Amino acid sequence: MLSKIIIRMSCTFCLCAALTCVASDEKREAQMAQDVQKTLNVGHAVWLDASGKKFLGLRTDTPKNPRAGMIILLHDTGGHPNQQAVIKNLRAFFPEHHWATLSIQMPVREASAPVQDYYSLLPEAKTRLLEAIKFAKSEKAEKVVVIGYGLGGLMASYALADNKNNDVDALVTISLPVPQTSEINAQTLQLLPKLTLPVLDIFGETDMPDVVRNARDKQVGGKTNPHYRQVKIDNEGHLFLHDDGLLVKRIYSWLGSEELKKWAEAKAAEKKAKEPQKL
Repeated sequence: MLSKIIIRMSCTFCLCAALTCVASDEKREAQMAQDVQKTLNVGHAVWLDASGKKFLGLRTDTPKNPRAGMIILLHDTGGHPNQQAVIKNLRAFFPEHHWATLSIQMPVREASAPVQDYYSLLPEAKTRLLEAIKFAKSEKAEKVVVIGYGLGGLMASYALADNKNNDVDALVTISLPVPQTSEINAQTLQLLPKLTLPVLDIFGETDMPDVVRNARDKQVGGKTNPHYRQVKIDNEGHLFLHDDGLLVKRIYSWLGSEELKKWAEAKAAEKKAKEPQKL
């Protein structure tokens, strides 16, 4: 009897440990949220809810008219909504160019966790992104664009690969990784062919090794999507510290391109055709 109790307790412990490893580190998130809000000088904090769990978002409106829509920003591994590298610049740039932004806290692991431990968080990341999209639509955003940096790009690709969310008008991935892992959710080269919305895949010439090494494979994977574009920024690394604003300019230019305008028109026409005809 005692041995059975011990076995049962051991199984329970293992199950709890397994459940813990697939959830975001709430304590670390809380500390990040506290630190971010102390130094926040652009935009304001909003709290979103995903499956009963609150997570931080930084909402920055645009004073410019007409308003183009809202851009949802997803940070890199272990980061936060005001991450110094890339995300902070995007938050500052787009509101001055007709786009509101919503930068959200993605799930994180403990500070010492390797990136491989983040792949089990992809389902939770998807739930958060879908809630952020709902928030954007509730704010009457005419267009919704998702920009994911590093792991944030992988999380966005995973969340949007099922093609069921028609509220997103475009996806931009910056330094999109191609993990060498058996985790089925994290297979970048399998996710790309499933994306049918316009995709801009940007990376730096001296970016992370797996990003640069697999750039050609990503391009091949995106071939099934006529609206997939890949851009390499010369003499730039993963942090995009020396591009003199070229990264944000490339994104901004693409969002205003004729290609995206035509895609949006076709999408609107398709939506209208599906609406019930008034007698």
